[in-house]
Amino acid sequence: MAVKEKTEAVEAEKKAPAKKPAEKKETAAKKETAAKKEPAEKKAPAAKKEPKTTVSVQFGGREYAEKDILAAVKKAYTKAFKDVAVKTVDIYVKPEEGAAYYVVNGEGGADMKVML
Repeated sequence: MAVKEKTEAVEAEKKAPAKKPAEKKETAAKKETAAKKEPAEKKAPAAKKEPKTTVSVQFGGREYAEKDILAAVKKAYTKAFKDVAVKTVDIYVKPEEGAAYYVVNGEGGADMKVML
């Protein structure tokens, strides 16, 4: 019986190391599948909103609001150029003259002004 016990012990040792590599393979397989999983969707940061702003120019005891100047410029331009679409507007305020000069769609001139 001693030989039979030795044979069983040798077989048990052979089986034990065989299990360990199999376990390692399983762990490696688990790691691979974990790596293959798509990461959770990240939420995009909320779009930053521009703060509401107002611009006013004060000079010589008078105050000129940006929205009022822009409205006057648009009115004057559309009156002079009825069929032209307004894409860009640049306004240059000269409070000492009480006027605002404007450039619309890259075109302007000395006659393109509104009195404030």
